[in-house]
Amino acid sequence: MSNTVDNVSNSKNILKIAIPAPLHQYFEYLAPSHFPRMKLKKGLRVLVPFGKRKKIGFLMETSESSVWPKNKLKQVITILDDFPLLPDSLQQLIEWTSRYYHCPIGEVFANALPNALRSEKMSKKLKKFLKENKTHKDTDTSISSKSRKALPLNNHQQQAVATIIHSLGQFKTFLLNGVTGSGKTEVYLEVIEAVLNRGEQALVLVPEIGLTPQMLARFQTCFSVPLILFHSKLTDTQRLENWLLSKVGKASIVIGTRSALFTPLLRPGVIIVDEEHDSSFKQQKGLRYHARDLALVRGRLENIPVILGSATASLESIFNAHQKRYQIIHLPQRAGMARQPSFRFIDLRHEKMDHGFSSSLLQTMKKHLQKQSQVLLFLNRRGFSPVIRCQDCGWTADCQRCEQKMSFHKNPAHLLCHYCGYRRPLDRYCLGCQGQQLLPLGQGTQRLEQTLQKYFPHIGIVRVDRDNTQRKGSFNELLKTIHDNKGQILIGTQMLAKGHHFPNVTLVGILEADSGLFSADFRALERTGQLLTQVAGRSGRADKCGEVLIQTHHPEHPLFNHLIEQGYFSFSEILLQERQRSLLPPYSYLALIHAEAFNAAYPFNFLNEVKIQAECIKKEVNVLGPVPSLRPRCAGYFRSQLLLQAKSRYVLQRVLAQIIKPVSLLNSSRRVRWSLDVDPIELF
Repeated sequence: MSNTVDNVSNSKNILKIAIPAPLHQYFEYLAPSHFPRMKLKKGLRVLVPFGKRKKIGFLMETSESSVWPKNKLKQVITILDDFPLLPDSLQQLIEWTSRYYHCPIGEVFANALPNALRSEKMSKKLKKFLKENKTHKDTDTSISSKSRKALPLNNHQQQAVATIIHSLGQFKTFLLNGVTGSGKTEVYLEVIEAVLNRGEQALVLVPEIGLTPQMLARFQTCFSVPLILFHSKLTDTQRLENWLLSKVGKASIVIGTRSALFTPLLRPGVIIVDEEHDSSFKQQKGLRYHARDLALVRGRLENIPVILGSATASLESIFNAHQKRYQIIHLPQRAGMARQPSFRFIDLRHEKMDHGFSSSLLQTMKKHLQKQSQVLLFLNRRGFSPVIRCQDCGWTADCQRCEQKMSFHKNPAHLLCHYCGYRRPLDRYCLGCQGQQLLPLGQGTQRLEQTLQKYFPHIGIVRVDRDNTQRKGSFNELLKTIHDNKGQILIGTQMLAKGHHFPNVTLVGILEADSGLFSADFRALERTGQLLTQVAGRSGRADKCGEVLIQTHHPEHPLFNHLIEQGYFSFSEILLQERQRSLLPPYSYLALIHAEAFNAAYPFNFLNEVKIQAECIKKEVNVLGPVPSLRPRCAGYFRSQLLLQAKSRYVLQRVLAQIIKPVSLLNSSRRVRWSLDVDPIELF
């Protein structure tokens, strides 16, 4: 689509502006009389009066007429840019994002730009910078890499590099599926070197802010080119400076978390999504986009390859590889001399326990610590629903209507299926063995740390979780402590399972492996397999042998054994078969509508009206609920949800497109705060 809105008629003086507001419409204004019509281009930032305030909007269309009398239209205060800040490809990406996620396009534009560009105060400095760098596109763009001592690539890595490099300059999606420690980063480096030698830029997305400095340091040792970072800890000024360097082509490699996806590249060459399976790539508030999925759309628009890398690929990506939408590349062996760790189950039904630790695990820890090795203890708790389990036999409660796991709720104590809404009182006795030891799963990292201090009073303990990594720089300080061997025992949640290289870790203990087996979330088994594989991969790096101990009440569970004996990829095939039988993603498509209010009845009333509208439009859509959210009350708000499910993405999108505007006009919608999540990864 052409970026020019009007280059012919001076009569088109009505401007349709997208405003960053939760409204699915353009707002009409009169063009400023002093601004040449020939320069009106789609995507220009404009300053407009909006209510009693001034707001920055984005020019989308021009028109000769309006539904409103011209004397009722306000005039644009000023046009802030000489030309659009975003290239055509990113503007098209923004429009696609708005349509697919049903988010007002003004809000998508605002998400795509640094905060500093949402203020007119930066316009003079911005224009000066862009004017000074306007000719940069015509300067020499050849980029040389450092003469680095690249690690020798094995045959599989060499084949992967050759396959990807052959597709530079065209859109193609590669799923780089490598076991933990297989050297995916070395493949990235070789591909990026080829991209740089073509005078192009590389965009690398990582799931967590904690991985960006690690990736940056690795790249800086390999390339003598400008590299920049994007993540949430940057100041507005830092983010703008980096954004501008990338836009004018002065940054050759851009590394960042999900929001970096919208960073403009003057000469795009490749997009790499590292740990593509990670749920952090999905925004959970506001514009609920998935950076991995949008990376594919951007790659197609800019005609460049996209690499999705993971040792534990998402079921959606594996399914797309089966459908030949992606080309899968396997890296089946660890790089260098590293070997796969050995696995052993600890049957908790026959163990003496102390606040989450079995006697077998404590004894094995002692042996490894005496050898001055490090021990990583992993608490698998994030993202899983509270489930009641019998401590005697391991029984958990299933829904009688849909066979999903039922979640435990307090006040009053009851079990609830968040998939179909079935509810029943909490059992007093185990239905498996008639025992009375029914307790919710779960331990906290702080309590684990206290217990370990009792057993190992003279050993340094490093705890890494959300609570002690909030302060700026704290996560990097903890990682330095680990790499300096100042802490022999490492305790963490999934923050420590992602892509970190701990060469001195020889034992990994997985404390609550069962929590994912019996979660109410249908994605829990996939996440359990991913987390167990990823955290096990931290053990036995370099030339040291690794050991993995898994504490479980179900050592005979077939999925556990399949995962360990056959590997994650084979394990994922079993899960895909289960998803197909249950018509769950990727064999169906979901949209989740949340609603909350101070009055408990309002969310249910609103969602029931939404349900009626959805069922009237298309019978092929299955509407489930409304049901209370997993946390039915939060910050004084009562929360409920409605799930829409369809076999076809097209059918689901068609229904959503038809109900969004009518739903927003419902009287009941004014009594609640509601949101839409397309392709949700958290159902509760």
